[in-house]
Amino acid sequence: MTIAKAAVAPLLVRNPVLPGFHPDPSILRTGAGYFIATSTFEWYPGVRIHHSADLVTWQPLGGVLTERRLLDLTGTADSCGVWAPNLTHAHGLFHLLYTDVATFAAGYWDPQNYLTTAPDITGPWSDPVALHGRGFDASLFHDDDGISWMLSMRADWRPGRNRFAGISIQQYDHRDRRLVGPEYLIFEGTAAGLTEAPVVHHRDGWYYLITAEGGTGLTHQITVARSRRLLGPYRVDPAGPMLTSAGRPDLALQKAGHGSLVRTPDGEWYLAYLAARPYQPSGRCVLGRETALQRVDWPAGGWPRVPGGIPAESYPAPAASTATVRPVPPGQDEDDHFDTPRLGVDWSTLRRPATPDWVDLTSRPSHLRILGGRSPMTRHQPSLVARRVTAPRSTFEAVCEFEPRNFRQLAGVTAYYNSRNWYFLHVTADDDGAPILGVLCCDSGRVTTASVPPVPLGGVRRTGLRVSLDGPDLTFAFTTEPESGTGWRELSHTFDATTLSDEYAATMTPGEPEAWGFTGAFVGLWVQDLGAEGGYADFDRATYRTR
Repeated sequence: MTIAKAAVAPLLVRNPVLPGFHPDPSILRTGAGYFIATSTFEWYPGVRIHHSADLVTWQPLGGVLTERRLLDLTGTADSCGVWAPNLTHAHGLFHLLYTDVATFAAGYWDPQNYLTTAPDITGPWSDPVALHGRGFDASLFHDDDGISWMLSMRADWRPGRNRFAGISIQQYDHRDRRLVGPEYLIFEGTAAGLTEAPVVHHRDGWYYLITAEGGTGLTHQITVARSRRLLGPYRVDPAGPMLTSAGRPDLALQKAGHGSLVRTPDGEWYLAYLAARPYQPSGRCVLGRETALQRVDWPAGGWPRVPGGIPAESYPAPAASTATVRPVPPGQDEDDHFDTPRLGVDWSTLRRPATPDWVDLTSRPSHLRILGGRSPMTRHQPSLVARRVTAPRSTFEAVCEFEPRNFRQLAGVTAYYNSRNWYFLHVTADDDGAPILGVLCCDSGRVTTASVPPVPLGGVRRTGLRVSLDGPDLTFAFTTEPESGTGWRELSHTFDATTLSDEYAATMTPGEPEAWGFTGAFVGLWVQDLGAEGGYADFDRATYRTR
């Protein structure tokens, strides 16, 4: 007698797999498993990396560009810096190609592309070589004959021209680490426009060109074209975009686009792409653009297509996966007691690397000492240590020990989007030198004092500080009894968390962006010493919780 085995439902993994600010994913499989590299813009370390053995459970490895030798973000504007990294492996080396964008004002970008290589994903990474500055979203394609090529969008600064003037390609010489031969324009895009993010796959005698189109907002899409020759001509998939959420406001995942493909050892294909989760009814995406995964059908000789052509809230784990339960996405909950000599992998710093001259984890055991930096509006030497907001409902707490000498010294916790949009619960000194607790707000570059009366702290030098996000609502609380964890006092005002979003940050002048938003909300520890008088604050612990 044969006993039928009960059918086992496949494990479904929920999107996004990398929640919070993780846009422009470049996915790669090597013998060590899978890696995803994502954009970091004005934040260090540049190019964040996650690793997975099965496309189910993802672990953050931190960033690649950890020092000024590899990346100098001094003076970088909001949402400039590192755009759309591309991670590949060839000739025994990991290749990381990334664009450092200087501006997007008046139709210019100044997008310098750099390449660094390493024998292992953990480094050491070589000194970057500058390749070209003709456009951003660059990638490397390593063909079967051993020749490598660099692709990017072609930027056209000239007034009245198409700023996104197509996809260009040029041969890359591994020995001399430079581009050689002519540049070719191989694809001018579709009517969707804004053609960028090119990636090439060679399969079954076809070269498949994957691009992003329609801009990185609600009309974003992934377009596929193919040719028998690498240099074209390319024919677009007659079925339309491989993936888009355009015209589907009912979908939980919006802005779907900018993707790259990976093949499992068993021959399954998956697409890593960016998406965002708007808060309703405002439609603002406080968490920024996140990374999602989805299965792709790709029959031999056929087109790669996502079932339904729309982003899904879950995806089936690969057949070979040994996972049996849905994993907790990385970066969700953490208690950091600052017991290690380096910041943990979920921390980022703004516009300058976490060097010991201002991020000190050794002078006082189990404490993070942050030496105060310049004003909130500066693009030079800010002292902000922060982490991504990864869920609509979350709480960030820290214990701060601080003795301000005057009103020019401030320390506390922040909910931060960029230099023009943030909230800051801080300890400072009043005109008599007495410590007080207050809240500053910055809305589109205008700094105001919140309508919350300053709280005298008397002789208290050690306070617990909390910022809580509940969808569109943001609140602050504090306690003067942080050791017991009791005595929390909520400040009376509720702030608008949706000002910490791409949509709110973006402003337009006629025909051109005056400011843009490509990142996402952070919470963190901020210390300001506006008089450069040697002020610092010690943080005993920091806790992030989602709910």
